[in-house]
Amino acid sequence: MFVTKFKALFVKAIPFLVLLIFGCNKNNSDTPAPVPDPVATYLNLPSTPFNYANPAIPAYLQSPNIQGQINTPANNPISDNGATLGRVLFYDKNLSINTNIACASCHKQANAFADPVALSSGFSGGLTGRNSMSLIDAKYYPNRRFFWDQRAATLEIQTLMPIQDHVEMGMTLTDLENRLKTLPYYPTLFTKAFGDKNITSDRVSLALSQFVRSIVSYQSKYDQGRQTFPTAPAPPPNALFPNFTAEENRGKELFLLPQNACAACHGSETFTAPSEKNNGLDLTTTDRGFGAVTNNTAQDGLFKVTSLRNVELTAPYMHDGRFTTLEQVIEHYSTGVKNHPNLSPQLKLPNGNPRLLNLSPQDKSALLAFLKTLTDRNVTMDVKFSNPFK
Repeated sequence: MFVTKFKALFVKAIPFLVLLIFGCNKNNSDTPAPVPDPVATYLNLPSTPFNYANPAIPAYLQSPNIQGQINTPANNPISDNGATLGRVLFYDKNLSINTNIACASCHKQANAFADPVALSSGFSGGLTGRNSMSLIDAKYYPNRRFFWDQRAATLEIQTLMPIQDHVEMGMTLTDLENRLKTLPYYPTLFTKAFGDKNITSDRVSLALSQFVRSIVSYQSKYDQGRQTFPTAPAPPPNALFPNFTAEENRGKELFLLPQNACAACHGSETFTAPSEKNNGLDLTTTDRGFGAVTNNTAQDGLFKVTSLRNVELTAPYMHDGRFTTLEQVIEHYSTGVKNHPNLSPQLKLPNGNPRLLNLSPQDKSALLAFLKTLTDRNVTMDVKFSNPFK
């Protein structure tokens, strides 16, 4: 009897239970779930972009001769949002055909945007033809050309070439555009950088170039000492930096003395050169370098002169990575320069023989100590140059 009455009450209550359950769900469905931000889902980016366009660069790096080195074209000035997009592209492995390789794979921040191996690995394990050079102070190459052999006339051209290389990243520009259009974080980033969400390979090159040009070093021990001579166009060789040890000041003097010719090829505060050089690595041509680009044998064995800023962190050295230590590099200039037919004039004596520094062990140590004052750990740890992906 009791069971029968309970069943009857339960049957009558069913409509109310259904209304309660589905009514609650209906009310909940009236409030749309928040749409996740695709940028925040995939990337660690600040709400206000980092300052890429106007960093607090010291006055001596804003002198007319330094400004004259800058290779930024009028149609691609650095902007905070443009460089932010460039940073994401730089670290995005989707730029390679099998999503294994990013630009940052061969230009590592911890190694001053160089690669700590002689030859870098491409998307399927193949090796690059030359060492991956540092990107530090790339904006200060006055001849505007890029790669060791300077085959790219501008940085904007250079940035797309590894993406299309059959060893490095293996994409076509059509593949690149189609791939990026499928990634949910790019429409917002392209809109912020360029005003609309249109994704093109040309815009990829512009953004990557902005990011690379923003990687500037100005917080090394050398820079701290240099600021004690704020009005000098360049400190004289014997000027003593108060924050340097006696050995570091001796090394600076050796570097700047005209007869040693170090500063002749790595001059100005950016420690770059305005044109390609042959530094006597070999007696005969083993890699034509710039000569293969121009098809001019008088330019065989000539290569781009990289900046020495952060050189302590960019081993191995030279276009083929043949020297594993800075000590070996110094020994080359001390005793090992070969009289290649195209040896650069800066490394020749008036009689035509190679200029050998013949440094004492003490002076070798001093020159090494000075080169290490060019190390800027800030640029290798600054989050605005780091991997933004979660």
